[in-house]
Amino acid sequence: MAPASPRPHHPMEAEKGEGTSANMADGRSRADADAAAGGEPASGSSETSGEDHSNNRKRRRRRSRRARARGKPSGANDRSQAPSDEDCNAGSSGAAGRNSAKGCRQPQGRPLAGVKGAKPAHRAASRDKAAVCAEEGASGSEAARSATGRDCAGDVPLAGSPKRSGGDRAARSGERGRGPWGHRDNPLYAALDLGTNNCRLLVAQPTRPGQFRVVDSFSRIVRLGEGLIGSGRLSECAMDRAVEALKVCAGRIASRSIRSQRLIATEACRSAVNGPEFLARVEAEAGLALEVVDRETEARLAVSGCSSLVEPDTRSVVLFDIGGGSSEIALIRPASERPGRLARHIHAWTSLPVGVVTLSERHGGREVTPEIFEAMVADVAGMLAGFECPGAEDDDGGFHLLGTSGTVTTLAGVHLDLPRYDRRRVDGLWLTSENVDCMIARLLSWDFDQRSANPCIGADRADLVLAGCAILEAIRRRWPAERMRVADRGLREGLLTEMMAADGVWRRGRRGGRRGGARRGGN
Repeated sequence: MAPASPRPHHPMEAEKGEGTSANMADGRSRADADAAAGGEPASGSSETSGEDHSNNRKRRRRRSRRARARGKPSGANDRSQAPSDEDCNAGSSGAAGRNSAKGCRQPQGRPLAGVKGAKPAHRAASRDKAAVCAEEGASGSEAARSATGRDCAGDVPLAGSPKRSGGDRAARSGERGRGPWGHRDNPLYAALDLGTNNCRLLVAQPTRPGQFRVVDSFSRIVRLGEGLIGSGRLSECAMDRAVEALKVCAGRIASRSIRSQRLIATEACRSAVNGPEFLARVEAEAGLALEVVDRETEARLAVSGCSSLVEPDTRSVVLFDIGGGSSEIALIRPASERPGRLARHIHAWTSLPVGVVTLSERHGGREVTPEIFEAMVADVAGMLAGFECPGAEDDDGGFHLLGTSGTVTTLAGVHLDLPRYDRRRVDGLWLTSENVDCMIARLLSWDFDQRSANPCIGADRADLVLAGCAILEAIRRRWPAERMRVADRGLREGLLTEMMAADGVWRRGRRGGRRGGARRGGN
C-alpha cells in the first residue's frame, strides 16, 4: 500500500513556532503522535494497514468537527502554547515556587473575561504591557518592570487557601467555563494604592477559591511625598504628578465594568497639612474619591496581601512593608490549623513614621557612605525601641521574616543578577541572612551611577534603595532571622482579597449554590 498523503499544513501551526510541541512539529495529529510515542507505527508510514489508515482519517475528521464547534482551528493545540505572565499562580511564581507554569493557561483566541476588545493573553501579554507603559510615560526602570510582569500578580491565593490536588485540571476546566469557577462570568474588582512614592492600580477577577486573576495593572513613581518632611505640605509639582497618574487609573477603571472598588491613600495624605485639599483636587480632576486609611488598616492589608507566602508550619513571622513615608511591621503567629484570613492572627503591630523617601531626604540618598548608612540604621532603630513585641525569634526553626516592598524585591533581583526585573522569579524567593548581608554590602560599594545602571534598580530608585536597606537592617537587628522571604505584592492584593472575601464570590461554587448567584454588597 502506498503511503498516505500528509495532512495539509495549517496556518495556525506557523504561528506557534517554538511554542509547538515536539510531537506536533512535523504536522502529525495528536493520535499519530501518541501512537509513535507508544512504539506503534504512525499514520502514513509504510507499516500502517488500510484499516488503521481509515480509522485515523475518521478520528481526524471528528476532531476537526469538534474544533470547529468550539470556534477553534483544527490545527490549534492549547497545550502547545506558552503560558502568559498573567496566567501564572503568584503563590508559587517565585524561585521557591513549587508549581510549574503548565497549569496556567489562557484558552486560545479567547479574550480575557469581562474585558471588551482584549487581546488573547497568549499572543500579546508582554508586548502590550511594554507598549502601555511607554504610552503612559513610564521611564526606564518602570517600563522594564511592567514589561516583565512586576505589577501583574496573576492568580493570587488568599491566605490559608487549601492547596488542591489536580489543580492543573481544575484551572483548565474553570477557564473553559465548564465548572463553577468559570472566569467569564466573574465580576471585576479594582484596588488603587496611592503612596508616598508610588501610584499603583490592580484590576482583577476571582477565579478558583481564594485566588484571583489580574486583568489590568498600572504602576508609576510619582513621589507625592517629595519635600514633605521639611515643609509639612505636598508640593505643587508632586501633586501634579500624582493627579496625572490618577487620571490614567481613572480611565482604566472607567473602561471596565467594575463591580466593586477601593481606592486608598496612605502616609503622604495622612500627614500633609494640605492633604484634604489634594484629595478634593483629585476628585474634581480625576473623578476618584480616595480613602485615607489609618496605619492599623495599612498593616492589616499588607498581611492580607502577602500571607499566602507564610508556610502552614510556621510558628511566627515578622512581616514588614517598607513604604515611601512609613513602614508597617506586624508579628504574626499562625494557628496550627488556620481558617480564613491570616490577618486575624496578628499579635502585635507598629507603624514607623519613616520610609525610603523621608529617610533619604533626611540623610541624603545619592552619596551614601558606610557612616551615613549606619546613621540611617540608628535612626530607625531608635523608633523601633519603643515597640513592645514578644520575642518571635525565640521560635527556633519556625520563625522567619517576610518583606514586601521595593527594597526587598530590588535586593532579590540584584541577588539573582537578573538582566531585567522578573516578578515570577522574585515573588516567593527565600534569601538567607548571608545573602542579604552580601547584597547590602554590594549596594553600599556602588556609587549613584552604578546603582542607576542596574536594571533592577534604575534611576528612579537609585537614591532610595540604600535608605530602604537601612530600614531593613534595623528590622533584621531587632529580629535576627536566618531566612527572609520576598513578596512582590502588598496593599493592592490585600484590598482585592478583602473585597472578594466580603462579597462571598468564592462561596458560590459550593454544593447548594449556583454559579453566578446572588451578589452581596457591591458599589
